[in-house]
Amino acid sequence: METTTVDLKLEQMVWIEGGTFTMGSNHHYPEEAPTHTVNVGGFWMDPSPVTNEEFSRFVAETGHVTLAERPANPADYPGAKPELLAPSSVVFAKPRERVDIGNPYNWWKYVPGADWRHPRGPQSSIQGLDKHPVVHVAYEDVQAYCTWAGKALPTEAEWEFAARGRLEGADYAWGKELEPGGVIMANTWQGEFPVQNLMRDGFEWTSPAGSFAPNGYGLYDMIGNVWEWTSDWYQPHSKSIRACCASSNPTGGRAESSFDPRMPNIRIPRKVMKGGSYLCAPNYCQRYRPAARMGQPVDTSTCHLGFRCVRK
Repeated sequence: METTTVDLKLEQMVWIEGGTFTMGSNHHYPEEAPTHTVNVGGFWMDPSPVTNEEFSRFVAETGHVTLAERPANPADYPGAKPELLAPSSVVFAKPRERVDIGNPYNWWKYVPGADWRHPRGPQSSIQGLDKHPVVHVAYEDVQAYCTWAGKALPTEAEWEFAARGRLEGADYAWGKELEPGGVIMANTWQGEFPVQNLMRDGFEWTSPAGSFAPNGYGLYDMIGNVWEWTSDWYQPHSKSIRACCASSNPTGGRAESSFDPRMPNIRIPRKVMKGGSYLCAPNYCQRYRPAARMGQPVDTSTCHLGFRCVRK
């Protein structure tokens, strides 16, 4: 029998034996609190994020066109300017001088023609980036890939449990220090974000999957490089705890509870993303930790967000 690409990928997955752990953190960003005890069952997990090479095979076999490659439906965005409905995605643009880091629009830009094949904009390409994580993939794109591969996205709890690599209570996936003994453990930002990247880790943007040491489970890039989608709707941990206690079959939240309260007129649900990225820095977004979490609108793709799969 011929062995397919999907079969090979299944053989390469890492078994994560389930267990009970303390999820979240009471010492960092508010959305990570409160800590709470969670039990997860065993599952298989991809050792690294899905790469451009792997995503290319999926597209070649299925003809999938990503959300960023399609014009937006005007009915979904009433009042939007026509130019904002063109195929586009979100790209980091380094400011030329210091800016107010309280305003992310100082470095995030919607770039027409940016997509997974053109990660920095229409003039860029993924040539030479086969082993780098695929980016500019929205939630429906990663779901389509998972269906094709016979896998699924991890829940937030599964992702965090795996990222901790058996280190209960440690701030980082490798221990208590960000740079133990001066060693850089992940692809993050060194220097003053967003204007000065010292690149002490050797990378300005994404890095090839597996460029840094694995965690205790043998998983690569759980921290840094790219954020990763999970299957859970974003909501405060306090709501997740109540839902879990009220039901023996928690659903990972509800779409309507995941809307961004800061944007009452935009009703786009959000999923949890985990792990931080190459843009996380000590002076901004210290989310290069297993407990860190953010809500990502399901219709938005960016240059620093990818995914990996699980199988149960």
